[in-house]
Amino acid sequence: MAETATVRLYGYRWVVLGGFSVLNALVQMNWITFAPVTGDAAAFYGVGELEIGLLSLVFMVVFIIVSIPASYIIDTYGIRLGVGIGAVLTGTFALSRGLFADSYTPVLISQIGLAVGQPFVMNAITKISARWFPLNERATAAGLPSLAQFLGIIGAMAATPYLVSGLGMTGMLMVYGVLSVVGATAALVLIRERPPTPPSLTDDEQRTRVFEGLRHIFRQKSMVILLLLFFVGLGMFNAISTWIEQIVAPRGFGPEEAGMIGALMMIGGIFGAGILPVMSDRQHRRKPFLMLAVAGMAPGLIGLTFASGYSLLLLSSFVFGFFLMSAYPLGFQYSAEISYPAPESTSQGIIVMAGQVSGVLFILAMDAFKADATDSMTGSMVVFIVLTAVVIVLTGFLEESPMILNSLEAELETAG
Repeated sequence: MAETATVRLYGYRWVVLGGFSVLNALVQMNWITFAPVTGDAAAFYGVGELEIGLLSLVFMVVFIIVSIPASYIIDTYGIRLGVGIGAVLTGTFALSRGLFADSYTPVLISQIGLAVGQPFVMNAITKISARWFPLNERATAAGLPSLAQFLGIIGAMAATPYLVSGLGMTGMLMVYGVLSVVGATAALVLIRERPPTPPSLTDDEQRTRVFEGLRHIFRQKSMVILLLLFFVGLGMFNAISTWIEQIVAPRGFGPEEAGMIGALMMIGGIFGAGILPVMSDRQHRRKPFLMLAVAGMAPGLIGLTFASGYSLLLLSSFVFGFFLMSAYPLGFQYSAEISYPAPESTSQGIIVMAGQVSGVLFILAMDAFKADATDSMTGSMVVFIVLTAVVIVLTGFLEESPMILNSLEAELETAG
């Protein structure tokens, strides 16, 4: 009776989530802009392909530096300020990138500004789900912004080559700049700090401070395994997304086909993020779905590595994206639950940071170790397959979320 008197759900939670999801899509759109047109961008700016790869790589480097301060601001001063900083930086620097698109250096500076804004947005996913949603909706609530991220990547992967063909490099960047300003403004208007009453009693319970929460996180065995999972999985995603054109080019595929292969990976991610987190919420389980996600991405990765036919590459890309990207929101919510009472933004930020560190390492390694004669990155992809096999074994040692188990026990007692 006490819970029904103090807990209430508000329909506006979906409006908050919608505005926040749009902002997530814009952040990822700006990150991946140059990946499907690496060769064209290198020719336009008169630089090498590694310099164009740096325009994506800088997001990962900056995330490593800014992630913990961003989480601290979100957890200490709230969603409105933290996400607001991310929105302002996204709109401002996406527009500056379009206005000064003729020169590589201003574009790189704008990318750095966009990269600073990224953790203020990404690290708030589980904070918003905990602030506005009950426990049995939180994996779903974490899945929708993740789904929006994939949509942003899909849009950039599929549309960028055509925008460059029709409007040129400068026109394409200005289109993305205007879209970013509009979307960031909408997010600033729609996002609210918290509902008048909490969605669950645990939302009002005391959380640890950020640095105390970090110490607590690293004492949890399942969090260490999850960090390794994100180190491999998110690092692979960042590297493969950045070098997608170079991965498939030795097999005879150009920028437009590379863009579609990358886009289908994101489409698979949309389905995965829309299906597995919802199933996890309904089944009151996290571990089995994380294990399924990690094991399921292996066949797709093998296909991306060895398939020579375009149709098989598209299918492999979809399967890889479906399972890998479904682990993204599941891992976010699982980390918030097993690391409680550490702040949600801290637990999420640290696992994403692990993936950004590996992303930097993997991107540089893939470029450094590609075969000289063919520019093939097959060797690096084989290493990813081996790392995936290791992670599949490790996920078997994860513990089920105690928060979910307690919730299920409470439901069974009520039903009994």
